[in-house]
Amino acid sequence: MTAVAGVDGLRRCGWSYGAPEYIAYHDDEWGRAVRGDDAVFERMVLEAFQSGLSWLTILRKRAAFRAAFANFSIDAVAQFDQADAERLMSDAAIVRNRAKIEACIANAHAARELPEGLSALVWSFAPTGRRKAPQLMGDVPAVTPDSAAMARELKRRGFRFIGPTTAYAHMQATGMVNDHLASCHARKLCP
Repeated sequence: MTAVAGVDGLRRCGWSYGAPEYIAYHDDEWGRAVRGDDAVFERMVLEAFQSGLSWLTILRKRAAFRAAFANFSIDAVAQFDQADAERLMSDAAIVRNRAKIEACIANAHAARELPEGLSALVWSFAPTGRRKAPQLMGDVPAVTPDSAAMARELKRRGFRFIGPTTAYAHMQATGMVNDHLASCHARKLCP
């Protein structure tokens, strides 16, 4: 799949079509640098909830996730207890998956214990230098040695529901890598 021109004349990565939410996410967020512990935590939680589902499902429920998870404040989510987990399980506005909900709460506990902070830890796995821009979506990897190393370290530090593929998706979402296609207009907007 190559970059495709939209009705506005801009060429975008082909995956971004099909819904307005995809286009907005592609143009305004995907591949842009995200820093700050709570902001990085939000992307990590959303990537975990997306596992096995359409990203569009998560985008459409994002506001509800923010409300349900205290705007992804690590300190607030780390205070959640069993009653909060049950509340989340009954919240039809989010994805109700007990393992993912419990992982989110456990990950807030783990993030709070990081002396360097979550943002600094995950960004320490960002590849150095720029790799060649992908020409086709088939050129974009699903896993890299950096994402595998990041997943291992996060698991070692008590994080759950993050493997090498989810870690790489997180790297893409937070701008640690720029996987916009060479012909995509958004490529030049990302570092």
